[in-house]
Amino acid sequence: MSTNTPTLTYLKYRTLDDMLKVIIYSSQSMLGVVPMLYHLNYNGQNILFIQTGAIGGIMVHYMVQKEKPPKKFIQLKRLSGDFIFIDGIGTDAQSLYVPILELEKSNLNFG
Repeated sequence: MSTNTPTLTYLKYRTLDDMLKVIIYSSQSMLGVVPMLYHLNYNGQNILFIQTGAIGGIMVHYMVQKEKPPKKFIQLKRLSGDFIFIDGIGTDAQSLYVPILELEKSNLNFG
């Protein structure tokens, strides 16, 4: 018996640098989709996560940080993968400007 519920897979990263590579890869795909970056305080932990995938399989890429992100955006260099936290969108055409969206709560279960 089959259900139409997509499979939910959690991928925990050690560093934000590694997780941001998923955003760079996604932005270079045929669809050119840039996943949203979310921040959530979950059980006293600062979780940063992105969601990728579509029908049939959804992946939640996440990491735990000691502190809340210091600014509202990440400037992510497309070619090098280097990043910095910034206050707003800039003008560097070689960078992706990723907003950090603050969530109040979520039904995801970070284990």
